[in-house]
Amino acid sequence: MATVKVVLTYDDYAALPNDGLRYELHDGELSVTPAPGRTHQAILIELGAALHAHVRERRLGEVYVAPFDVILSNVTVVQPDIVFVAHDRLHILAERGAEAGPTLAVEILSPSTRTIDRTTKLQLYARYRVPHYWIVDPAARAIDVYRLAGDAYESPRRFSGDALSDLPPFEDLRLDSTSLWRLC
Repeated sequence: MATVKVVLTYDDYAALPNDGLRYELHDGELSVTPAPGRTHQAILIELGAALHAHVRERRLGEVYVAPFDVILSNVTVVQPDIVFVAHDRLHILAERGAEAGPTLAVEILSPSTRTIDRTTKLQLYARYRVPHYWIVDPAARAIDVYRLAGDAYESPRRFSGDALSDLPPFEDLRLDSTSLWRLC
């Protein structure tokens, strides 16, 4: 007997329950992960606030934090932890979220998302031409910064310790490592 693969769409995604789980669609396949933990959320708040302040002060675009839908296609919907949309891409923003790849997607690793963030989402973001992708690794106290070159990301640059400045695409961004990693 043949197995039939069901491909879910944005409409299916929008009908999912609001039950505290995190739902995404990766090429029509449903991905479900538990809500993030305390350390993840503390980093999200600290990093999101720093990016928001930096972007707002310099009038670079807009910053959003999860839950915020990024609709890459009708069958691929993700919720990066943080999204930055530069002025030249503001046209992608709609009430339901971003309707194409943002300028920057940020994922903060959790035990339940580590593999998805480092493989599946890395490939999806490259395919949908997201220019910059950060993977924040609380255990390593590091941020791996990827830059799109053609159809794939270059090898990441690792920012760690007190050297959390000038992370692309923000040439003059300075992050407070003590505050960012306070629960790690």
